[in-house]
Amino acid sequence: MPASDLLSKGLDSDITAAHERFMAAMESRLPAMSLEVKERYFAILASLVGKLETPDKQLRDVLREMMSEAAAFIFQEIGAS
Repeated sequence: MPASDLLSKGLDSDITAAHERFMAAMESRLPAMSLEVKERYFAILASLVGKLETPDKQLRDVLREMMSEAAAFIFQEIGAS
């Protein structure tokens, strides 16, 4: 098997592990989140997933769109007390 295939498979495993860690981290945070924070988080997450489900959309395009959409939520969260 070529080295690039091995590297790709290794990265696939690393990405899967990071996704699992992300899920566990967010699940542990959910109970402490206020309803408003949960609503903002869900809005961002649902938008991201919807964009990622579009197979012909490049990841860089998804990221560009998410940066502009998430900016308002990020500033709102930063400004929250």
